[in-house]
Order: sequence, then C-alpha cells, then structure tokens
Amino acid sequence: MAKKKDARVTVILECTSCIQHNGLKKVSTGISRYITQKNRHNTPNRLELRKFCPYCYKHMIHGEIKK
Repeated sequence: MAKKKDARVTVILECTSCIQHNGLKKVSTGISRYITQKNRHNTPNRLELRKFCPYCYKHMIHGEIKK
C-alpha cells in the first residue's frame, strides 16, 4: 500500500545567530535547536520563529533546517 502524504511534518528550528558566531569563536558553545511541527499546506516556505536561545541569552530568530 502506498503511504499517504501528511499535511503535518516535523521540522527542526536552529538559531541563525549561533551559526554565524560559531565560525569566529575557537570554542564552540553550541547551537540552539527546537523541534516543532508545521502544516505543509498553510506554510509551504521555510518556517522562521523567534525563540529563546540559551547560548545567546536572548530571543533570536530560529530558522527551519533540512533533516
């Protein structure tokens, strides 16, 4: 049987600020990541949300990454 494509998919959100600053630092502090779901029909483009980053100690933009 063929598997039906679901409207809801699981996505990973990653801090965009930590990615830029990790290249400059010699010691990697880490990258903040969140796991959430999105509706593929309502938001076909990449998801971006403001979430708290424990490494930057403030709310930053977290963008969707590929699995």
